Amino acid sequence: MTDLLNKTISAIEWLDYRLMEKIQKRLDNLTKPQGSLGRLEELAKHIAGIIGKEKVSLKHKVIFTLAGDHGVTAEGVSAYPKEVTPQMVYNFLRGGAGINVLARQTGARVVVVDMGVASELRIADCQMRNFRDYKINLGTDNFTKGPAMSRADAVKSVECGIKLVEDEYPKGMDIVGTGDMGIGNTTPSAAITAVLTGQPIETVTGRGTGLDDVGLSRKIAIIKKGLEINKPNPKDVIDVLDKVGGYEIGGIAGLILGAAARRVPVVIDGFISGAGALMATAMAPQVRDFIIASHCSVEIGHKAALFRMGLTPLLDLNLRLGEGTGAALAMNLCESAIRILNEMATFGEAGVSEK
Repeated sequence: MTDLLNKTISAIEWLDYRLMEKIQKRLDNLTKPQGSLGRLEELAKHIAGIIGKEKVSLKHKVIFTLAGDHGVTAEGVSAYPKEVTPQMVYNFLRGGAGINVLARQTGARVVVVDMGVASELRIADCQMRNFRDYKINLGTDNFTKGPAMSRADAVKSVECGIKLVEDEYPKGMDIVGTGDMGIGNTTPSAAITAVLTGQPIETVTGRGTGLDDVGLSRKIAIIKKGLEINKPNPKDVIDVLDKVGGYEIGGIAGLILGAAARRVPVVIDGFISGAGALMATAMAPQVRDFIIASHCSVEIGHKAALFRMGLTPLLDLNLRLGEGTGAALAMNLCESAIRILNEMATFGEAGVSEK
């Protein structure tokens, strides 16, 4: 690992358990039966323990939508052509995508990042404030013919995620959401998940953008071929990333590490974010406590990733869009949990009799 990676990982501390005990006492004394707000109470305590403050504010919400293309799409693993990736990036920047709608509702700022889109983007001046150019290459290589990227580029992708946090943190960052865009990216995500969980490829590979039965069988065969050719080492996360990964997936892993190092809660989205989180927790197991799982994706591999990390999602809405949409929805619950903690009266404050 590089100096930046090592420095970031070493900066990740444990949750503030003493503070969490104090928060629990306040939650137990609010004007309600103890535990009656269920996971909202757990969430409030968790967020306070991550940030390390008794009075928490989630004023500054940021959702990073990382985009990248994948050479393996040449094998027909997606129902959509790779040209959709840059087209959707432009849609994000115009504010017309699902993530834009849901982020506006929750009051989050969307930052769109080119990690490896397979074309040179032309971004208008008026859109630059929401766009970040961290392009490593024009898409990954086809991992059925060799590694998806070089080891150096795999490290760089993770470092770019860390640098994104460093660059955006001074602008305000109380909570972070992860999102993705990349035609074909459920294929490398399934490959990563299979390697890092030890699960059979068939049990972690889904239909992505809507493959039929024939397409799904081909996708599974392509992943098997890629793993057989490249033989990624499950004990070496960077090796897994460079052999069968994606630039945006490595970037998400870096985002999670960077945010945890600054004690910022990370709300991960669906399957692609789950693959990035698997890599982050493999590099730094303590980072798991800084992650909030927003939802359970329809993609079957996501369940395996969440189970491996011991994370229970907040929502199950049959989502499979990506972009950070699940993270945006879950941020509303995070805000609700903190408002309960900050604004609800105790029995003593309200003059209400306890049981």
